[in-house]
Amino acid sequence: MTDTTARLDPYLEIAPIDRRIFGGFVEHLGRHIYDGIFEPGHPTADENGFRQDVIDLVRELGVSTIRYPGGNFVSGYRWEDGIGPVDERPRRLDLAWHATETNRIGLHEFQQWLDAVGSDLMLAVNLGTRGTAEALDLLEYANTIVPTAWTERRAANGHPEPFAVKMWCLGNEMDGPWQLGHRNAEDYGKLASRTAKAMRQLDPSIELVACGSSGRTMPTFGSWEREVLQHTFDDVDFISCHAYYQERDGDAQEFLTSGEDMARFIASVVATADHVAAERGSDKRIMISFDEWNVWYLDRWEAQQKQYGADEWPIAPRQLEDSYSALDAVVFGDLMITLLQHADRVRSASLAQLVNVIAPIMTEPGGPTWRQTTFFPFSLTSRLAQGRAVRVPVTAGTVPSARFGDVAAVNAVATIDNDGATLFLVNRSVSDAATVRVDLSPLGAAGLAVVEAHLLHEDDLAAANTLEDTDRVGIRRADARVTDAELTVALPPVSWAAIRLGSA
Repeated sequence: MTDTTARLDPYLEIAPIDRRIFGGFVEHLGRHIYDGIFEPGHPTADENGFRQDVIDLVRELGVSTIRYPGGNFVSGYRWEDGIGPVDERPRRLDLAWHATETNRIGLHEFQQWLDAVGSDLMLAVNLGTRGTAEALDLLEYANTIVPTAWTERRAANGHPEPFAVKMWCLGNEMDGPWQLGHRNAEDYGKLASRTAKAMRQLDPSIELVACGSSGRTMPTFGSWEREVLQHTFDDVDFISCHAYYQERDGDAQEFLTSGEDMARFIASVVATADHVAAERGSDKRIMISFDEWNVWYLDRWEAQQKQYGADEWPIAPRQLEDSYSALDAVVFGDLMITLLQHADRVRSASLAQLVNVIAPIMTEPGGPTWRQTTFFPFSLTSRLAQGRAVRVPVTAGTVPSARFGDVAAVNAVATIDNDGATLFLVNRSVSDAATVRVDLSPLGAAGLAVVEAHLLHEDDLAAANTLEDTDRVGIRRADARVTDAELTVALPPVSWAAIRLGSA
């Protein structure tokens, strides 16, 4: 048992929490849309063909803004294919995921689903195989109120009022050689700048996201951000980060330090963006849209890619359907803590993805839906993290990491709002439990009590929720209590906790 001390001080404020940090991501990929959110023949399907059981779980998850329609998919997407009469929409081959896209779901249908789940739309434009003109067409169609050919077409398609999309991504992962239309930083930066300037002429109110690196292990990481921002600094509000994590070679302890990797990733991008600002003598601060993040066993996908021949282009095949363990969920919870710890610069984040595809929610055609282990830390954090994020200094032992040296065994962040405070904690050690004692006296803690105490922990780190056993892993009550302005929380090895404090 390791003794750990911490302090919850409202004066250690990081920033007010932008609710967009609890965003999600829906891509035309695998069974995410077809046989996922959309299954007209399902017993729970509504009048639009959307599964009500999925809608209910997405609402429970608490997703704020949803990035759409990709991802790699967007770099070959013609958005016009997804509007107008459904029976007149063309089928296309999706080169990104080697599948056939029916275009049964497009902008209008997806907005219907968003209205049902209560989330806002974040659109990505295709800067892979298309460019500025097509981005302007989509923006005019989506946001403009002035009568034009595009807005009249929108009205004829059943949406006379604008979609009023606020956030727009200028392409996707353009640094990646796998991306259709892959460009170097200079070519992408110039295209993104031209497109951003044109889009702002049409709608000055929008917020724009430039493509950052698709991972911090990319050989161009750092130089890519610098060069792209040298071209786009005056034109954009955000630069994106993408990061996926997985357990490798059975090394659970190394996997549990993934939050440290994310923290260093964010710090590097912030430093690069501020360096460009300093070069320009500007006080402007570029924010981060961490618009793809998750646990993803990428090596499984690389093996799966070879299953279809050149003439096989299936519709909605089972792709990237990772089953998440208790260990994965604890790492996932730590990544959420890390995002909150950087709420001053991370103002938007999108969990990739939501349903079936590396997702917290799974479905079976004609059958049930269920929560994966990663569902729980997201839904609890989205619900409980209100107000402003606050640093929580922790004095703890360490765990070893081959990449980072000694890393803090316990990581924590807190949020404070008008009704109380919430403390989020993770024990990264695979072997040692921790007793965390948190000094609440800076809060003026008289009368504070534990209102909710949630713990995610399983002795079997491989335990998972599956079709055969949908409720194997869940949330239990944490051992947490307040005595004399001190909160004590017991954290077993490999555990994540959320403790809500309020009036006794």
